[in-house]
Amino acid sequence: MPHVRRRMLITLDAPPDRVREVAREVLGVEPAADRALTGPLDGAGEATATLRVEILGASDGKTDVALDSSSSLRLPYFGWVFGPVLSRARRRAVEHAAARLRAALAGEPEPRLRRTTLVPPVTFTPEAAVLVATVAAIAAVTNFAGALFGQNADSVTDAFGATNRQLGVALAVSRVGVLVSLVASALADRRGRRRILLGCFAGVCIANAVSALAPGFIIFTGAQLLTRAFVSATLVVAAIAVVEEAPDGARAYALAMLALAAGAGFAIAVALLPISDLGSQSWRIAFAISALALVLLPRFARHLRETRRYEALSVRTSARGRMRELFDRTYGWRFALVGAAAFLTNLFSAPSAQLTNRFLTDEHGFSNTAIALFRGVTNGFPGLIGIIIAGRLAESRGRRPLGILALAASSALQMAFFLGSGATLWVTSTLAIVAAACAGLALGAFGTELFPTEIRGTSSALLLVCGVSGSATGLLLATNLDTVVGGLGRAIAICGIAPLIAAFLVLPWLPEPADRTLDEISPSEV
Repeated sequence: MPHVRRRMLITLDAPPDRVREVAREVLGVEPAADRALTGPLDGAGEATATLRVEILGASDGKTDVALDSSSSLRLPYFGWVFGPVLSRARRRAVEHAAARLRAALAGEPEPRLRRTTLVPPVTFTPEAAVLVATVAAIAAVTNFAGALFGQNADSVTDAFGATNRQLGVALAVSRVGVLVSLVASALADRRGRRRILLGCFAGVCIANAVSALAPGFIIFTGAQLLTRAFVSATLVVAAIAVVEEAPDGARAYALAMLALAAGAGFAIAVALLPISDLGSQSWRIAFAISALALVLLPRFARHLRETRRYEALSVRTSARGRMRELFDRTYGWRFALVGAAAFLTNLFSAPSAQLTNRFLTDEHGFSNTAIALFRGVTNGFPGLIGIIIAGRLAESRGRRPLGILALAASSALQMAFFLGSGATLWVTSTLAIVAAACAGLALGAFGTELFPTEIRGTSSALLLVCGVSGSATGLLLATNLDTVVGGLGRAIAICGIAPLIAAFLVLPWLPEPADRTLDEISPSEV
């Protein structure tokens, strides 16, 4: 979307010299070579947007003025989505500039800018915008690959003749890959975010290639152990990268954009679910597609650079990734709280996410195609809305109040979903995904913002261990309780007590990172 202009013609009740003087003072524009006035365009959301103010002529004490904007930003991967959004933002910013100019000449208060929904609340540099877009694209493909086992669990277990209990064990065992994730995420503090992101992305593709060709359930489970490990590490380091690169005041926005991209990857996995209805082995096609995403690696490598915050740290010191700093007086209590929240929330979210399809099939007679429709209607657009709401509320209202309320609401709604039937399934699932998106973004922000740059990868890795431990516990608990409590849905609902404990007894003790710089909330100790 380079050099796109948006032109606006207005007539002002003032002579040209007065208009030029006020424009320079209010809009921050300065004379250019062609005698027009140019400068940055406030409110456009990106730094290459410029404003051009041209005096066209004057008569009877009035001045005709042309205002237009341009931008040279080239946004990879998502330009087709955000091009129109940023174009509309520039148009609104030009209209706002005209209103500011008119109000200043009339001695009236400055009008308020109405921001377009997806436009960042503060300005991104071109370098930051490209990095966030590239990391988001990696997250989308990675989350698509990671979602395939959960979405195709029924077809995979049927093909290999596995039982509910074997499925639960396989899903839990795949979480053991957290040990690989622990090493990879921690290495991000020593080797950099870029290198680990690219390496783990390649690992995801290769592991899913093995899954697509697996001759038996044991080999498939082993491959998925590696897939889960590399997916987890990729998403953890992706969140670190966008938080470190985003400007202060837009960290939650950057996490929201990352979540949108990851959600799109999950949606693709759901959309491909009907392929599993074509035959007993057709589920392998989706895994093969994710493996072929390896061809994107060279392009990702070209666009992805190291975060500026990590580069500055690596020049300043080699003391990075020291675990003892994570447990010192400053950060130890934070880690204990965030780790407990991660364990408790994943104890419910893992069986809820991984076993929903099984629940719908076994207890409500859904086919794979019906599940894809259900997921698309109740999780697709509502999830998108939830992430957008979360990005705004996390910046304006704070991470802590959003996390408490959203986590409690999403847990209660999901419990009602697993205990309900008929229309209740559709309503509770739709509302739960909106609340869950808000809770997930708030919790994700805590995990990255509350620890300093030199141990952000290490802390995220250990928090991942806490979360995966909760996931494995929840999966084993739900799949072993189903025969005791009278069904898989009831067993999963019981696990929902855990995140309610996290919402009301853990999150209130965490510090609030909103409206504070990273250096204020988590100052470096090296």
